[in-house]
Amino acid sequence: MNRIDRLSAILIQLQSKKVVTAQQVADRFEISLRTVYRDIRALEEAGVPIGAEAGKGYFIMEGYSLPPVSFSKDEAGAILLAAKLAEKNTDKSIQQHFENALFKIKSVLKTQEKDYLESLEEHIQVLQAPNQNRSEFPDHFLSDIQAALAENRVVSFEYYSNYKDQFNTREVEPLGLCFYSSHWHMIGYCRMRQDLRDFRTDRITKLKVLDEKYDPTNHQSYQLYLNNFMRGTDLKRVVIRFNAETIRYIGEQKYYMGWTDEKRVDGDLEMRFMTCNFRGFSRWLLMFGAKATVLYPQELIEEVQQISMETYEHYSKSLLVRNN
Repeated sequence: MNRIDRLSAILIQLQSKKVVTAQQVADRFEISLRTVYRDIRALEEAGVPIGAEAGKGYFIMEGYSLPPVSFSKDEAGAILLAAKLAEKNTDKSIQQHFENALFKIKSVLKTQEKDYLESLEEHIQVLQAPNQNRSEFPDHFLSDIQAALAENRVVSFEYYSNYKDQFNTREVEPLGLCFYSSHWHMIGYCRMRQDLRDFRTDRITKLKVLDEKYDPTNHQSYQLYLNNFMRGTDLKRVVIRFNAETIRYIGEQKYYMGWTDEKRVDGDLEMRFMTCNFRGFSRWLLMFGAKATVLYPQELIEEVQQISMETYEHYSKSLLVRNN
């Protein structure tokens, strides 16, 4: 990136946040802090009203704005991909807001970029399993939850427990939103349970953002809560040897199973994992049949044997019934 393009990009970055540190600029453009200071000085000399707060960062003075932003073809294509993902992986409230924002973005595109997007759009698709949500779930609360998070406001709602097949009323202090397992989840302090809890947003109904505010610093970090939740609280070490022919089929699956490290042993691959669910891990291993061997622990070997025996007995009975 040449210096003129970098100066324009820095100016846009300064307008994107209330305060931007020199280190944030340096990290984004992979330049030194000294170069950042020179670039800021160049913008000031060009008439851009940049303010600075010692120990905090730089900011654009109130009232200054850039002319309409222009996009390259690559940037327009990236926006299209984001739109396709948002269409399938957000709720109705965000989809509507994103659609409105996309219209505004398209309105400032040059004719060439508009033609590029139109020709590209029909060739990009995000596939998703059919939505199994029940009709009583409106699934349009992400925008309200975002507002509550930004303003530190308590939310109340009715939440459906899949395990008990019933609704209960909750008051929650939202601490974060995250997307995993194909769903959005709100992590927050549940006043009923007196602890942090994970709520799938598509199981929420009758949500209200209350006037009452809360202090998020009174609670454990939601990132730490998620890390502990994802890893499990009772992790056990597992060692598996995979046949060389099987290695290419494992791919990224290992990362979802708690992989920690691996090494080559006589052409095979010995992998180590940390898991809290031997039952689920055993079922995954059985996909590879005799191409995977449990080296440790004995408890996992017995779990694999148990599932294998249950499967054998099940199909043996089915065979007897058909033969009779």
